[in-house]
Amino acid sequence: MKNKVLFIVTVVVVFLLGLLASSIVNRKNEAKYKYVPQVEINENEPRNSEWGKNFPAEYQSFLKTEKGDFESFQGGNKMRDMLEEDTRLVILWAGYGFSKDYNQGRGHQHAVTDIQNTLRTGGPKGEGDGPMPATCWTCKSPDVPRMMNEVGIEEFYKGKWADDGAEVVNPIGCADCHDSKTMKLTITRPALVEAFEAMGKDINKASHQEMRSLVCAQCHVEYYFDKNKKGKEGVPYLTFPWKNGMSVEAMEKYYDDMNFKDWTHKLSKAPMLKAQHPGYETYLTGVHADRGVSCADCHMPYKSEGGQKFTDHHIQSPMNNVANSCQVCHREEADKLKANVYERQQKSTESRLKLEDALVKMHIEAKKCWDLGATEEQMKDILMDIRHAQWRWDYAAAAHGASFHAPVEIGRVISSGLDKATEGRIKLARLLADLGYNKEVEIPDISTKEKAQKYIGLDIEKLHKEKEEFKKNLLPKWLEKAEKREATYGVQKASISQ
Repeated sequence: MKNKVLFIVTVVVVFLLGLLASSIVNRKNEAKYKYVPQVEINENEPRNSEWGKNFPAEYQSFLKTEKGDFESFQGGNKMRDMLEEDTRLVILWAGYGFSKDYNQGRGHQHAVTDIQNTLRTGGPKGEGDGPMPATCWTCKSPDVPRMMNEVGIEEFYKGKWADDGAEVVNPIGCADCHDSKTMKLTITRPALVEAFEAMGKDINKASHQEMRSLVCAQCHVEYYFDKNKKGKEGVPYLTFPWKNGMSVEAMEKYYDDMNFKDWTHKLSKAPMLKAQHPGYETYLTGVHADRGVSCADCHMPYKSEGGQKFTDHHIQSPMNNVANSCQVCHREEADKLKANVYERQQKSTESRLKLEDALVKMHIEAKKCWDLGATEEQMKDILMDIRHAQWRWDYAAAAHGASFHAPVEIGRVISSGLDKATEGRIKLARLLADLGYNKEVEIPDISTKEKAQKYIGLDIEKLHKEKEEFKKNLLPKWLEKAEKREATYGVQKASISQ
C-alpha cells in the first residue's frame, strides 16, 4: 500500500515538474522571440506606430496615456478646467495667456491636440499669424527633433506657432527619448544639453539611471524664450535658467540680473515671471532623488508579460498604479500610501492658497495705487515684491507633484513667498495712505471664471469664436498636408537572420 501511494505521489510530482519545465521553456522562447524586429526604424522616425511594430508591449502600454479616467488630489489624467476650480488664477495671470485658458495636463497622447485646442495658441488663419512663437511646439512631439535635424535648431525656433502646424502632428512618444538604432535613452532637445554646458557639466557622462530622469527633464522643467541670445538675436530661443543653479532663488537672480520678464501684469503693471513646470528641479531636492530613484521608477515602473520584463510606457500618476510604483519599495497598504501623499499635498496647498489670496489682493491694491496717481518710483519696490512673491507661488504650484516630491523645499519656498507678500502689502498700505486712501481696497466679485475674466478685460466669446474658425478652416488643412507627407515616408522591412 505504501509503495502504491509513493508511486502515485511520484507520478504527480513528475507531472507537475514537467508542466513547470514546459512553462519555463515556453516563457524563454516567448522572451527570445518577442522583440524580433519587424521593420527598420528610420532616423528621426516620428510615428509611434512604426516603433510599435518592433516594441508592441511598450507601444500598447503607451496607448493607455490616452485615458482620462483618473483624478488624484492634485493631478491625474482627467480633463479639468483649473480656472473654473480656482478663479483667482485669472487675476494672477492677467495679461498672460494662462488667464484665457488653463486645463489640467493630460496624458502624452493628448500633447498635440491639447495645444491645438487651447485658447492660448489663438485662432491663427495661416502662417505668420497668431500670438505664440514656433518654440511652443518644442515639447509636444517627436516631429520636433525630426524638424530640428532637417532645418536646424535656430530655424525651428523662428517664426510663429502656426508656421509648423502641418509638421507637428504626432504626440509625444518613442523618438523623443530613444535612439532609433540602439534604442538607448537619448537627449533630443538641445536646451537641456545647453543648460548642462552653462553649469559646466557634461550630460554625456550621465548614467543610465540618471538618463531615466533626464529624458523627462527635457520638458518637465522651468524655461524661457531668450530673444537676446548672442548670435541669435530676435529668435525666441528655448533656454533653461540654470546657470546660477536650480533653486527658486538662483533662477530668480538669473532673471533679475538680465531684467527678463514673461509679461507685464495687466492690473499691477508688475514685471512678472511665469514658472512653467519645474518638476525636475524640485524633484532633485526630494528624498527620492537623494536615494537614487528616477522619474521612470515611479511613473514608468517595470512590468512583465509573456515572460518578458519591460518598462511600462503608460506614463501616469503613481497614485493610479501603487502596486507597481510604490509598493516595490514601500510595504505599507496602498490606501495608507495614498493617504500619506494626499496629506502632504493638502498641507502644502493650505499654505499655497494663503499666498495666492495675498497675491490677488496685491495686484488689485497696486492697481488702486496707480489709479490714485502713484509714480513709478513709488511703485518700484512694491512691484518687485509682487514679482518675487508670485514667482515663488508659481514655482510651487506649477511643479504639480512638487509638494510630494519635495515637501520640505516647497514648504520653504511658499513660506518665503508669504514673507515677501507681507512686506509688499505693508508697503502698499503705506502708499495708499500717502495717496489719501485710508480704507481697505474692495476686491471685485471674481467668484466665477467668467466674472474674473470680464474684470481683467478679456473678450472670451471672441477668443472662442476665433478658435472655432481655426479648427474649422486651418486645422483640417494641416492634418491633410501632414497625412500626404507621411505617406511618402515608407517602411523598410528589417533584415533578420535567425
